[in-house]
Amino acid sequence: MPNPTEPVIEAWVSHLTKVVGEIDENTFFIGHSIGCQTILRYLENLPEKEKVGGAVFVAGWFSLTNLSGEEEKRIAQPWLDTPINFARIKPHLNKGIAIFSDNDPLVPLDDQHTFQEKLGSDIVIQNQKGHFSGDDGITELPIALESVLKLAK
Repeated sequence: MPNPTEPVIEAWVSHLTKVVGEIDENTFFIGHSIGCQTILRYLENLPEKEKVGGAVFVAGWFSLTNLSGEEEKRIAQPWLDTPINFARIKPHLNKGIAIFSDNDPLVPLDDQHTFQEKLGSDIVIQNQKGHFSGDDGITELPIALESVLKLAK
């Protein structure tokens, strides 16, 4: 993704659009953290009849806690303040699974309800995985693979 230390909505969605190319119901996404926001905003802008098979959202968020400073807040603010039109996303997303950790320092566990209620996503809660990052000792995530395979059935 372009400029990963300072992600910008338009640049990330535009890049994802270029990388993905044509989609169909055999297209599946896996996103982590701000990547989940990118996927949602990509789906929000799809033409009316286009549909993907599904998406796995790992540590996806709609609110954040414990941001470590003004710089992190400045970067996150546009993503937090720019509304997502879930009604536009739902027709494009066949199925979704959202994976959370019970001790994620950044993503409130309550964000699971938005994925479930607004997108109809199944929810998976993992124990003690933090933000699913290398800093948390997470270098592989078998549940993400299992989830995308479940969606593809």
